[in-house]
Amino acid sequence: MRLIRRAAAAEAADPGVVLQLAILLQTGIAPDRAWCHLAETDATARIVVAERERGADLAAAIGAAGDGWREVGIAWRVAATVGAPLAGSLRAIAVALGDASDTRDEVRVALAEPAGTARLMSWLPLVGVALGSALGFDTVRTLVTDPFGVACLVAGLALMLAAHRWNAALARRAAPGRGVPGLDAELLAIALSGGVSLDRAREIVADAGGALADEDDPAGGGTETARILALSASAGVPAVELLRACASMARHRARTTGRVRAARLSTRLLIPLGVCTLPAFLLLGVAPMLLSILSSTPLSL
Repeated sequence: MRLIRRAAAAEAADPGVVLQLAILLQTGIAPDRAWCHLAETDATARIVVAERERGADLAAAIGAAGDGWREVGIAWRVAATVGAPLAGSLRAIAVALGDASDTRDEVRVALAEPAGTARLMSWLPLVGVALGSALGFDTVRTLVTDPFGVACLVAGLALMLAAHRWNAALARRAAPGRGVPGLDAELLAIALSGGVSLDRAREIVADAGGALADEDDPAGGGTETARILALSASAGVPAVELLRACASMARHRARTTGRVRAARLSTRLLIPLGVCTLPAFLLLGVAPMLLSILSSTPLSL
């Protein structure tokens, strides 16, 4: 569970705050004034206002609010550079952030049960020691004084440590990512909505700090983005809505993938349970009882 919480430790931008900002801008309020209004109730907005007072431009000030606000700062810089409507751009980013946040929450909830069960089961070997003592066996003394008991203690603790690290690695691989799926397509859509060419849009996004996916890297989503751009060119239709639909599908796939990883984790956690935790239970809980019985039983010729 601690691993899952650490995966979510970096605070993402609050989609509600981004949406409120978009609404304020849509009503005609100037950007700086809109942030000042938000600063009355929101701590992040106060950071942005403070950075502006130090002389930072708005995009840099937004990015300085935290790692989770970097995407908002990049989108702001792209929209301001191409002259795209800030309100509409921020609404799109708010939707993307909201979907990404929902995905992370769903995956964390799905991971909570198997991760919690694995953490509980990791204490099973020590429960075996306590159980042996409760039944009247001198398990603790056997583990620290008997040579075979000491060997069982060392091997059991080593297996418990291995199980902990194994479980941690499995949970870490299944934990939700920190990025916003489909962000490259979303940023490109914002740039193109300003009326610039595709090459210019890519250049602006790159200059703003947005990492466009490699077109030769399917895992990064570049192939899908390239396919959407090719479809737009062949059909002679604007690519903006197609790119936003592509970004939405990327977030949907990320949610599905996260659920599948969480479901698989329940099965995979059985492996360290069988390989490490149960043998450790036998070494720390059962073996000392047997040694205690043998040591207390007189040998007869």
